[in-house]
Amino acid sequence: MSYSNDADEKIGKFQTTDTVTQIESHQDNSPSLLKRFKYSFKQSELAPIDEFEGFSEKEKVQLRLASQPYQKVLSQRHLTMIAIGGTLGTGLFIGIGYSLACGPGALLIGFLLVGTSIFCVVQSAAELSCQFPVSGSYATHVSRFVDQSIGFTVATNYALSWLVSFPSELIGCSLTISYWDKTTNPAVWVAIFYVFIMVLNLFGVRGFAEVEFILSIIKILAIIIFIVIGIVLIAGGGPNSTGYIGTKYWHDPGSFNKPVFKNLCNTFVSAAFSFGGSELVLLTSTESKSVSAISRAAKGTFWRIAIFYITTVVIIGCLVPYTDGRLLNGRSDEDVTASPFVIALSNTGSMGHKVSNFMNAVILVAVVSVCNSCVYAASRVIQSLGASGQLPKICGYIDRRGRPLVGIAICGIFGLLGFLVASSEESNVFTWLFALCSISSFFTWFCICYSQIRFRMALKYQGRSNDQIAYKSMLGVYGGILGCILNILLIAGEIYVSAFPVGEKKHCGGFFSVLFKYPNHDLRLCAS
Repeated sequence: MSYSNDADEKIGKFQTTDTVTQIESHQDNSPSLLKRFKYSFKQSELAPIDEFEGFSEKEKVQLRLASQPYQKVLSQRHLTMIAIGGTLGTGLFIGIGYSLACGPGALLIGFLLVGTSIFCVVQSAAELSCQFPVSGSYATHVSRFVDQSIGFTVATNYALSWLVSFPSELIGCSLTISYWDKTTNPAVWVAIFYVFIMVLNLFGVRGFAEVEFILSIIKILAIIIFIVIGIVLIAGGGPNSTGYIGTKYWHDPGSFNKPVFKNLCNTFVSAAFSFGGSELVLLTSTESKSVSAISRAAKGTFWRIAIFYITTVVIIGCLVPYTDGRLLNGRSDEDVTASPFVIALSNTGSMGHKVSNFMNAVILVAVVSVCNSCVYAASRVIQSLGASGQLPKICGYIDRRGRPLVGIAICGIFGLLGFLVASSEESNVFTWLFALCSISSFFTWFCICYSQIRFRMALKYQGRSNDQIAYKSMLGVYGGILGCILNILLIAGEIYVSAFPVGEKKHCGGFFSVLFKYPNHDLRLCAS
């Protein structure tokens, strides 16, 4: 077991050093704003951990990760909005259209299964993050409680998935703008949003959090407005209403598209895409003012899933028949015409153009929010890998303002791939880039749940009480077990539907594009 009473006591004593004070202690000595600005980019000074005697190498790594000089500025309002609105992106606003084409019943069951899995994952991750608020969060926890090679696999693939998402979402920003402006070269908009996101992240975690706070409010208000209008339309209200709708489309054309099981499995991919990033708030544990703020954000996960996801998919299933051809005719993941939100509202009145403009604005907000999250998440994971010695030491660079500058710079390099928007082959490039470089969300979620199980086993092995846990999962260790089982089933379902696609002949390209998302851990384990 990778858990030790003595190690925690040593780390706890060492963590009493106020690293934020160290960061700010030199600021007043600089006589000018320019000098303070230049000084802020210098590497933050850390205590020489390697000189302490009585620590094993693993303990030194954990000690180093637990004492990274991030600024603890995130308050409860930041964490609440990141937890609630951070995952409301194009996956929900457009992506569920692909799942709805499988039938409203399949859509609801798919989201219930993935939503239950996510609830287990967030609770497991919150328990570990509150107990061990270290750099890298759950990726570091996997290394500590499961295996270092698996932890490295989770961390690198998680970072790569965000790194590849960044240029892809920049392209999404340009495509969303092109809905209104068809004359400007999309590469111009990529450049504008690229500069905006990179400059924003140079303001540190406060810049990320404040912008995410505002964008999340906009997305949440959009969902609430849709839910209210949707209930009115289902009840027979609204302009040009033809009367009470209710569950009419659940009977005609029906609740499930055939073949039922394949279509059910098909919903798992877009459901995971919609829920992707739910664990992001727990990555902020090293930059939040208190771990209690993390626990409160985690406790609201159930209601967030129930209100903003399950309620929404039920309303959409009642307003849009799965046979509507517009669900599958979108040109891209940012094509507003494929949004079931737009289809639902335009089907019941003459608001089509106005609704399209409104939803396109909301989708633009969502895509910018994802770009912001990409740089934040990837840079923090890269920094933790550098600090732990799993990447070159320079990757662990943190300046005196608590910014992982090298991690941000690496994100900037990947962001330049967004200029592939000028190529006619950007769709195929990113399909395979994602397949080869990103890990499936299901695998990451499985590892998080398994880490919590191992943590509880370690406590029992050491004879320690569960009362010593700072925040106990609402589901206990059984939530971790349930999360592992569900994610294994979801992985099996995704592989099955990729090998035997709905309505298509079997082809190796689609199969391997999914299969390559799961890391070949055996090769990494042998290499280690």
